[in-house]
Amino acid sequence: MRLPASTAGFTGVIDARLTPGYYFTLDDIGSPYITDLLNKCPSVFDIKPVMTGELDRLDQTQPVSFRPGIVEPGALLTGRVVVQYGGRIEAGATVSGPVLVCEGAVISAGALVRDHSVIGPGCRIGFGAEITRSLLTGGILMKHPSFIGDSVIGQRVNLGAFCSTTGLRCDRGPVVEPAIEEITVNLDGRRVGTGQTKFGAVIGDQVALPAGTVLAPGTLIGSGTVVYPRSHIGGFLPSGSRVR
Repeated sequence: MRLPASTAGFTGVIDARLTPGYYFTLDDIGSPYITDLLNKCPSVFDIKPVMTGELDRLDQTQPVSFRPGIVEPGALLTGRVVVQYGGRIEAGATVSGPVLVCEGAVISAGALVRDHSVIGPGCRIGFGAEITRSLLTGGILMKHPSFIGDSVIGQRVNLGAFCSTTGLRCDRGPVVEPAIEEITVNLDGRRVGTGQTKFGAVIGDQVALPAGTVLAPGTLIGSGTVVYPRSHIGGFLPSGSRVR
């Protein structure tokens, strides 16, 4: 469910810490489509709904290179799945579109990529990894059982085994579907609405999550942040910070 956007903050101006440029190097992504997507989004909360709308129009827009990639016999594809040149979906992988697999990305046997996801250039998605409604910008290593949902992941992020985002509030009694409670982000002790009832995390460039890390709904991790082993993380982590 998409709620009215509330990311303009308290003064009508978007906080710099909520903009894509705070988390991602926009001119070094290697995918014109992803670069254009991020540049057109004023805040990180706009990325998923804009991406979702564009993926729903894949048949018309077709953001794909001239030569298609490889889908091995034995891969299970449903819906509209676009694989760019150099991308590969291996036998035993499951992909449910609409999904865009960019140049050089590999979805390995036993991986599950679900609807409204973009797997950026050079990503490696391994056995037991599950992705849904998320943008992986490029060079991401997700080679072990783990889950990314309703999230945006920066370049060269490493996700250890059994890492997980969580995108649904469960502090108001029984969970209901479709969700009705808006996910908010804690920024300087203030609650900023995401405009969405499912929102996992934004992880900036060059962050490594140790095995077993679980991110609370609405987690924002700035680029270059060092996360030491711990079971649960939430809130806003500034770029370059160290979290013990």
